[in-house]
Amino acid sequence: MQSLAERLFEIQSRISDAAALASRDPATITTIVVSKFHPASLVRELVELGVTDFGENKHQEASAKAAELEGLPISWNFVGQLQSNKAKAVSAYSRSIHSIDRASLISPLEGSGVDVFIQLNLTSDPGRGGVVIADLERLAEAVLATSGIRLVGLMAVAPLGEEPREAFARVREASERLARIDATASALSMGMSGDFPAAIAEGATHLRIGTAITGNRATRG
Repeated sequence: MQSLAERLFEIQSRISDAAALASRDPATITTIVVSKFHPASLVRELVELGVTDFGENKHQEASAKAAELEGLPISWNFVGQLQSNKAKAVSAYSRSIHSIDRASLISPLEGSGVDVFIQLNLTSDPGRGGVVIADLERLAEAVLATSGIRLVGLMAVAPLGEEPREAFARVREASERLARIDATASALSMGMSGDFPAAIAEGATHLRIGTAITGNRATRG
C-alpha cells in the first residue's frame, strides 16, 4: 500500500508528464487536494509535505477544519454545491468558491474579497449543479457588477459517459466566450483523479484531486 507521500509524488509526476505532452509549464497548474471526509490530521500531514491548496464541499465540515488548522499556510477552496444562506459564511474562510451557478449566490458574497468560478452544467439534466452555457454571459455580468469579489474563471465536471477531453474542450470554448466580457477571467477549474490528464490537455489551471492523493475516504456523510 502506498503512503500518502508516495501517492502525492506519483500524482505530481503524472501532472508534470501531462503538462509536458501539452507543451505547458506544470508551475501554471494548481493542484487542489480535495480533503472532504478526511480528518484535519491528514490535511496537516499534507501541509508538511508542501501542499497549500485544499478543497471542501460541505460548509460544516470545512469550517471546522479551517478553525482547527488556523495559522497553517492553507488556501481553502469551496468546491461543492453552495446554499445561498451559507454563502457568506463560506466566504469567511475560503479563498475561492468554485460553484457559483445562480444569481442568488452572488449578493451574499459582496465585499468578501473571495475569488469565484462560475460552474458550468455540461449535462442535459437541469437538476445538476452549474449554469447552462447559454446563460454564462448573464451570470458573469452579475458577478462582475458585484463589488468586492473577483471572477477568475470557469469550473466544470466531465459528465459520466462522455469522453472527458471532449467535455473539457467545451469548457475551453466557453472560456473564450467569457474572455469577451472579462479577459482576466481565464482560469479553468476542471479535472479530477480519473481525468486530469485530459483536462490539462485542454488548458486546466486548477485540478481538483481527491482519492488519488488522499486514499479512500475515512467516512461518508
